[in-house]
Amino acid sequence: MEIESVRCECCGLKEDCTQDYISDVKAKFDGKWLCGLCSEAVRDEVSRSKKQFDVEEAVKAHMSFCGNFKSNPAFRVADGMRQMLRRRSGDLSNTRNSSSSSKKFTRSASTKLF
Repeated sequence: MEIESVRCECCGLKEDCTQDYISDVKAKFDGKWLCGLCSEAVRDEVSRSKKQFDVEEAVKAHMSFCGNFKSNPAFRVADGMRQMLRRRSGDLSNTRNSSSSSKKFTRSASTKLF
């Protein structure tokens, strides 16, 4: 059982996996290797979509979504997990901008900067 490092074709996250696992994932996602989070997001898109997405269309849509972010893959994974949890909890009204802008932090008057 040989372990190989492979990069997600959506978000760029690297994982160490067996060749058998890599082959299984590629077979499910149109020949593309997706990390666990991206593969879950694609499956979620296929099952929840009002339009009947097939796996290939859902992979393309998710790759496009991931391509909109140019930051660290770890940040994208954390953001994707947050979005997936919101979808699963049924809270679709909170978006990235509204959730961050609704949290207001202020420095108390007694705080000093040195």
